[in-house]
Amino acid sequence: MKAAYIEQNGDLDALQVGDVADPKPARDEVVIEVKAAALNHLDIWVRKGRPGLELCFPHVLGSDAMGTVVALGSEVDTVEVGQEVVVDPGLSCGVCEFCLRGEQSECLHYGIVGMSRPGTFAERVSVPATNLHPSPSHLTPSEAAALPLAYLTAWRMLMTRGQLKASDTVLIHGIGGGVALAGLQLARLAGAEVIVTSSSDEKLQRAAKLGASATINYSNNPNVAVAVKDLTGGRGVDLVLDSVGAATWPINFGAIRRGGRIVHCGVTSGASAQVDISALYWNHVTILGSTMGSREEFRQMVRAVGSSKLKPAVDSVVSLNDARTAMGRMEHGEQFGKIVLDIKGKFADTVSA
Repeated sequence: MKAAYIEQNGDLDALQVGDVADPKPARDEVVIEVKAAALNHLDIWVRKGRPGLELCFPHVLGSDAMGTVVALGSEVDTVEVGQEVVVDPGLSCGVCEFCLRGEQSECLHYGIVGMSRPGTFAERVSVPATNLHPSPSHLTPSEAAALPLAYLTAWRMLMTRGQLKASDTVLIHGIGGGVALAGLQLARLAGAEVIVTSSSDEKLQRAAKLGASATINYSNNPNVAVAVKDLTGGRGVDLVLDSVGAATWPINFGAIRRGGRIVHCGVTSGASAQVDISALYWNHVTILGSTMGSREEFRQMVRAVGSSKLKPAVDSVVSLNDARTAMGRMEHGEQFGKIVLDIKGKFADTVSA
């Protein structure tokens, strides 16, 4: 089958498109024919290599997918051939204390499709049957493929870890990326006000159309924390959703209200930052880490998207042959929303504007 894969870790030119072996389902797995697959920054980290990550080459990249079930393992009776599904990319052992609590993303052996096993940038992919959910009927294949990793991550950050309330004001850095835009849409869905930042006026204008109540261009206004305090009457925001990392860490402490919550999920700008411990304890600030989400959180997220008819923000839809160009666009931060691979070359014209 045709797939986008790497034969060794490396720069962008390590990604190639060609033929790899077709997947075969284990007894508890399902093979889906992939219609559309979305890119994530995780694909870049896997391509470049991560400490402790050992891949079996050739390795197919990709975590997000929407497709049709075409084969079942011998013990699978929860889905049917022909069913249209989205893939929950999280992988867990199912038997450790965290899995038994229903906290699969805290599993001691937690992994992600496209990192811990072959991914979704392929005509077919095999995944555990427990990782499938019916695709929301109001979404195109490209929109559905944009949901899983980013929207699950944002859902857990906001709803579970951040305990978002309709009365809250949320600060989201770097609007345009998948998790940031998912956070904007989900926070607005919950009734919260959202302040977003970017160095691009175009992205800020598009974020305003999606419901951002205020925008800050940090190129023109580098003191983001002061700008946030001005926008909130000196109070600060209730919650910060941060997928950026070290560069925004000090801003968060200047922008958060007393007793506020800061939720982190990424280190795009670096993994190490200094902590002003006095600002932490004196202002009663809560700092929370968050990775992906549980099966229940995935169900809640997809249900909320379906009932509200929310449409994920999609930047562009390109063919599988253009996977390298698409990854380069994401790597340079040029996108606004998810970049999606149209695996079969049939859906580029069906994505919402």
